[in-house]
Amino acid sequence: MCSIFLIGFMGAGKTSVGEVLAERLGYRFIDLDQRLCESFGTTIPEVFESHGEEAFREAEREELVRCADGQKLVVATGGGAFCREANREIIRASGGRSVFLDLPWEALGSRLDADHAGRPKYGDAGQAQRLFESRLPDYRRAMVIVEMVGSESAEAAADLVMAALEEAPCVI
Repeated sequence: MCSIFLIGFMGAGKTSVGEVLAERLGYRFIDLDQRLCESFGTTIPEVFESHGEEAFREAEREELVRCADGQKLVVATGGGAFCREANREIIRASGGRSVFLDLPWEALGSRLDADHAGRPKYGDAGQAQRLFESRLPDYRRAMVIVEMVGSESAEAAADLVMAALEEAPCVI
Protein backbone atom coordinates (compact mmCIF):
# COMPACT_ATOMS: atom_id res chain seq x y z
CA MET A 1 0.00 0.00 0.00
CA CYS A 2 1.28 3.43 -0.90
CA SER A 3 1.43 6.44 1.35
CA ILE A 4 -1.09 9.25 1.11
CA PHE A 5 -0.06 12.90 1.18
CA LEU A 6 -2.87 15.31 2.04
CA ILE A 7 -2.43 18.73 0.51
CA GLY A 8 -4.39 21.93 0.61
CA PHE A 9 -4.53 25.41 2.02
CA MET A 10 -4.24 26.27 5.69
CA GLY A 11 -7.47 25.45 7.46
CA ALA A 12 -8.48 22.74 4.97
CA GLY A 13 -8.41 20.07 7.68
CA LYS A 14 -5.38 18.10 6.56
CA THR A 15 -4.43 17.17 10.12
CA SER A 16 -7.87 16.28 11.45
CA VAL A 17 -8.86 14.37 8.30
CA GLY A 18 -5.44 12.72 8.16
CA GLU A 19 -5.73 11.38 11.70
CA VAL A 20 -9.12 9.80 10.94
CA LEU A 21 -7.98 8.45 7.58
CA ALA A 22 -4.82 6.88 9.04
CA GLU A 23 -6.82 5.17 11.78
CA ARG A 24 -9.31 3.75 9.27
CA LEU A 25 -6.56 2.46 6.98
CA GLY A 26 -4.33 1.18 9.77
CA TYR A 27 -1.62 3.56 8.57
CA ARG A 28 0.68 5.73 10.65
CA PHE A 29 -0.14 9.46 10.70
CA ILE A 30 2.49 12.17 10.31
CA ASP A 31 1.86 15.89 10.54
CA LEU A 32 4.74 17.42 8.58
CA ASP A 33 4.43 20.80 10.29
CA GLN A 34 4.48 19.16 13.73
CA ARG A 35 7.64 17.27 12.80
CA LEU A 36 9.27 20.51 11.70
CA CYS A 37 8.31 22.21 14.97
CA GLU A 38 9.93 19.35 16.85
CA SER A 39 13.02 19.48 14.64
CA PHE A 40 13.49 23.23 15.09
CA GLY A 41 12.40 23.11 18.72
CA THR A 42 10.00 26.00 18.21
CA THR A 43 6.83 27.10 16.42
CA ILE A 44 6.59 27.64 12.68
CA PRO A 45 6.08 31.42 13.03
CA GLU A 46 9.23 31.55 15.14
CA VAL A 47 11.12 29.52 12.52
CA PHE A 48 9.99 31.97 9.82
CA GLU A 49 11.06 34.89 12.00
CA SER A 50 14.43 33.59 13.18
CA HIS A 51 15.56 31.41 10.26
CA GLY A 52 13.50 32.69 7.33
CA GLU A 53 11.03 31.00 5.04
CA GLU A 54 13.71 29.51 2.79
CA ALA A 55 15.31 27.62 5.71
CA PHE A 56 11.88 26.35 6.67
CA ARG A 57 11.14 25.20 3.10
CA GLU A 58 14.47 23.36 2.87
CA ALA A 59 13.81 21.57 6.17
CA GLU A 60 10.29 20.80 4.93
CA ARG A 61 11.73 19.22 1.76
CA GLU A 62 14.19 17.12 3.79
CA GLU A 63 11.41 15.91 6.09
CA LEU A 64 9.23 15.11 3.10
CA VAL A 65 12.06 12.95 1.70
CA ARG A 66 12.11 11.00 4.99
CA CYS A 67 8.34 10.55 4.87
CA ALA A 68 8.45 9.47 1.23
CA ASP A 69 10.68 6.56 2.22
CA GLY A 70 7.94 5.22 4.51
CA GLN A 71 5.16 2.78 3.80
CA LYS A 72 1.54 2.97 4.87
CA LEU A 73 1.66 6.60 5.97
CA VAL A 74 -0.89 9.37 5.86
CA VAL A 75 1.05 12.64 5.77
CA ALA A 76 -0.55 16.02 6.38
CA THR A 77 1.69 18.40 4.48
CA GLY A 78 2.02 22.11 5.15
CA GLY A 79 -0.04 24.49 3.05
CA GLY A 80 2.92 25.51 0.88
CA ALA A 81 4.68 22.16 0.54
CA PHE A 82 2.97 21.01 -2.66
CA CYS A 83 3.61 24.38 -4.31
CA ARG A 84 7.23 23.44 -4.91
CA GLU A 85 7.97 21.23 -7.90
CA ALA A 86 10.73 19.39 -6.00
CA ASN A 87 8.22 18.36 -3.35
CA ARG A 88 5.66 17.21 -5.91
CA GLU A 89 8.40 15.11 -7.52
CA ILE A 90 9.37 13.57 -4.16
CA ILE A 91 5.78 12.43 -3.67
CA ARG A 92 5.47 11.15 -7.27
CA ALA A 93 8.79 9.28 -7.11
CA SER A 94 7.80 7.60 -3.85
CA GLY A 95 4.70 6.12 -5.44
CA GLY A 96 2.65 8.08 -2.92
CA ARG A 97 -0.71 9.58 -3.70
CA SER A 98 -1.28 13.33 -3.40
CA VAL A 99 -4.83 14.17 -2.31
CA PHE A 100 -6.04 17.76 -2.50
CA LEU A 101 -8.67 18.68 0.10
CA ASP A 102 -10.49 21.19 -2.09
CA LEU A 103 -12.58 23.61 -0.07
CA PRO A 104 -13.99 26.86 -1.45
CA TRP A 105 -12.43 30.09 -0.22
CA GLU A 106 -15.60 31.02 1.67
CA ALA A 107 -15.24 27.95 3.91
CA LEU A 108 -11.49 28.41 4.36
CA GLY A 109 -11.85 32.12 5.03
CA SER A 110 -14.47 31.47 7.68
CA ARG A 111 -12.28 28.86 9.38
CA LEU A 112 -9.24 31.12 9.26
CA ASP A 113 -11.17 34.13 10.58
CA ALA A 114 -11.92 32.01 13.63
CA ASP A 115 -8.42 30.52 13.96
CA HIS A 116 -5.41 31.99 12.16
CA ALA A 117 -3.03 32.21 15.11
CA GLY A 118 0.28 30.51 14.44
CA ARG A 119 -0.03 30.72 10.66
CA PRO A 120 2.89 32.84 9.47
CA LYS A 121 1.60 33.31 5.92
CA TYR A 122 -1.90 34.44 6.97
CA GLY A 123 -1.31 38.19 7.31
CA ASP A 124 -4.91 39.33 6.92
CA ALA A 125 -7.99 37.91 5.19
CA GLY A 126 -7.25 39.63 1.88
CA GLN A 127 -3.64 38.52 1.86
CA ALA A 128 -4.66 34.96 2.75
CA GLN A 129 -7.20 34.86 -0.08
CA ARG A 130 -4.60 36.08 -2.59
CA LEU A 131 -2.18 33.41 -1.33
CA PHE A 132 -4.88 30.74 -1.67
CA GLU A 133 -5.65 31.82 -5.24
CA SER A 134 -1.96 31.80 -6.17
CA ARG A 135 -1.52 28.27 -4.77
CA LEU A 136 -4.67 26.78 -6.27
CA PRO A 137 -3.09 25.83 -9.64
CA ASP A 138 -0.41 23.83 -7.80
CA TYR A 139 -2.95 22.13 -5.53
CA ARG A 140 -4.92 21.08 -8.59
CA ARG A 141 -1.91 19.09 -9.79
CA ALA A 142 -2.69 16.48 -7.13
CA MET A 143 -3.42 12.93 -8.25
CA VAL A 144 -6.76 12.96 -6.44
CA ILE A 145 -8.99 15.98 -5.83
CA VAL A 146 -11.63 15.75 -3.12
CA GLU A 147 -14.19 18.51 -3.41
CA MET A 148 -15.80 19.54 -0.16
CA VAL A 149 -18.10 22.31 1.00
CA GLY A 150 -16.37 22.89 4.32
CA SER A 151 -19.13 21.83 6.70
CA GLU A 152 -18.03 18.18 6.72
CA SER A 153 -16.80 16.65 9.95
CA ALA A 154 -13.34 15.08 9.88
CA GLU A 155 -15.05 11.69 9.68
CA ALA A 156 -17.25 12.71 6.74
CA ALA A 157 -14.27 14.27 4.96
CA ALA A 158 -12.29 11.05 5.51
CA ASP A 159 -15.23 9.16 3.93
CA LEU A 160 -14.96 11.41 0.87
CA VAL A 161 -11.21 10.83 0.67
CA MET A 162 -11.66 7.05 0.96
CA ALA A 163 -14.29 7.07 -1.79
CA ALA A 164 -12.08 9.17 -4.06
CA LEU A 165 -9.09 6.90 -3.45
CA GLU A 166 -11.17 3.81 -4.25
CA GLU A 167 -12.24 5.38 -7.55
CA ALA A 168 -8.72 6.44 -8.51
CA PRO A 169 -6.86 3.80 -10.50
CA CYS A 170 -4.03 2.01 -8.71
CA VAL A 171 -4.53 3.86 -5.45
CA ILE A 172 -5.94 1.64 -2.68
